[in-house]
Amino acid sequence: MKKITLLIVSLLITNISLLAEEVPIIQNIYGRNIQSLNGKWNYIVDMMQVGYLDYWNKEVKHSYGENRKPRHSTDLVEYDFKKSPSMDIPTDWNSADEKLFFYEGSIWFEREFTYKKIAGMRTLLYFGAVNYQADVYVNGTKVGKHIGGFTSFNYDVTDLIKDGDNFVVVKVDNTRKLDNVPTYFFDWWNYGGITRDVLLVTVNDTYISDYNIHLNNHNRKNILFSAQLNKPKAGVEVSLEIPELKIHKTVKTDAQGRVNLSINNAKPILWCPENPKLYHTIIKQNNESVSDQIGFRTIETKGRKILLNGKPIFLRGISIHEEKAYDTRRATCAADADTLLSWAKDLGCNYVRFAHYPHNEHAVREAEKMGLLVWSEIPVYWTIAWDNEDTYQNAQNQLRDEIHRDHNRANIIIWSMANETPRGTSRDRFLSRLAKYARTQDSTRLISMAMEVTEANSNYVNKLSDNMHEYVDVVSFNEYIGWYRDINDIDKMSWIIPYDKPVIISEWGGGALAGRHGDKNTLWTEEYQEELYRKQVRMLEKIKGLAGTTPWILKDFRSPRRTLHGTQDWFNRKGLYSDQGAKKKAFWILKNWYTKMAKEYK
Repeated sequence: MKKITLLIVSLLITNISLLAEEVPIIQNIYGRNIQSLNGKWNYIVDMMQVGYLDYWNKEVKHSYGENRKPRHSTDLVEYDFKKSPSMDIPTDWNSADEKLFFYEGSIWFEREFTYKKIAGMRTLLYFGAVNYQADVYVNGTKVGKHIGGFTSFNYDVTDLIKDGDNFVVVKVDNTRKLDNVPTYFFDWWNYGGITRDVLLVTVNDTYISDYNIHLNNHNRKNILFSAQLNKPKAGVEVSLEIPELKIHKTVKTDAQGRVNLSINNAKPILWCPENPKLYHTIIKQNNESVSDQIGFRTIETKGRKILLNGKPIFLRGISIHEEKAYDTRRATCAADADTLLSWAKDLGCNYVRFAHYPHNEHAVREAEKMGLLVWSEIPVYWTIAWDNEDTYQNAQNQLRDEIHRDHNRANIIIWSMANETPRGTSRDRFLSRLAKYARTQDSTRLISMAMEVTEANSNYVNKLSDNMHEYVDVVSFNEYIGWYRDINDIDKMSWIIPYDKPVIISEWGGGALAGRHGDKNTLWTEEYQEELYRKQVRMLEKIKGLAGTTPWILKDFRSPRRTLHGTQDWFNRKGLYSDQGAKKKAFWILKNWYTKMAKEYK
């Protein structure tokens, strides 16, 4: 009897897994047949998780995810999404509801929708990002749990979704934890909610789940193409078309449902910041057609130089957090990205650091169209739980998903593993594993990480020393001389970087409250920040092998760590723009330097 019971349980579990499952992120979501689920979602704040856990801290039999309705007048159901308030998704709840400004915890979101099923087709439910943990239910059945606040995920919900009326419920929990990635402590706002697009995707039963198109780094006339079906199926014809290059090639999948193709004698115009050329590209199999815009370029290092398309480039950059311009909330759309990136262009940038997590796919694509190179990063930030294997797997999963989503974007040239992590054996083991893993996922881009500090061997000579130097292609570090160290030390400072690799100063700068003026020796004034930038530029020009910088930061941004009333007021004030878009005086110091550097590298 016991064996029979176990068999029944096993069959039930198997059946549940067949109803819905998380599948690899579908490449180029916006080139597919999609139905948006953005718009009004009802929500219930669940501070004590009564919709999910009982007082024994065990999962309840009937969660809010079922979206139950009373069946008769004595049926007690103590929640009702239809009677609850609503907010526009995507957004963060902190800015959508003033009562939730500081809230960290669980909120349930519900959306009803109508869907037209097509026989023989599959349906995926896609989330651009949910911060931080998402428990997802479709028509009352739980389909899965996703952890990580800045990466995309999707479920195959073909067997759960109905022709006609449907609903989806998502329990979102942004509670900070020591073993999360990022960990409990970080210096940006913990925006909770469904912060990016929610989409339904209709695809063939057999569909192209992933493809990769790029130029051979060692042969600029050789285009490499690969594609992967969602299932191992041999003999399926997959074609690649790039009409402007007169490329039309067809190849059949192998037993794993994969194709690989090498196209020689191609002569694409190479993508670069001055001419961000993109080619209309079509990938087909059976009656499925996916369109994309693809750029071709090479990126490599030679000694202390970064070479773009074989030529040295100086990366005139700025760091950016994903907050709206002229506002203080999570950026959610292409228009939000356009404004921020146009500010970077006005500064003279050819490069941006998307800190400290993967930004919206809209932002990456808009930067690509605008000719901005990108440093893309995962939130391995400060003091991660280095010895916790689950924490490592969380970080690796986020790295995998970041690379998987964006590996066709020509403007991404650096995958960053971490930011300001204190040196130590456990940290070295953690980060070296990530760097090695990244190379297995993408061998065509550079690896870096923002190192924390330098070792002073005298008062004014800093020597960079970090064991991670052997795992990166580009040596990067943050320094705040003039802000966390006396501003008068800047002119006296010199640097020793004992590695024959390019150097990027990934953060430097200082704060100023826009509109506050005074003498150049008074903190928080625009004049102090201006003088700091003037001195920093003189110092940076002396660093041997300097290949770029990304000062901190484009725009003032929210941070709960910044409590100084009347000056910070929950903002990090190191922006060159205020949170309302006003340029500070330091903006012009950096712009003038970047104008000079652009001429030198022309």
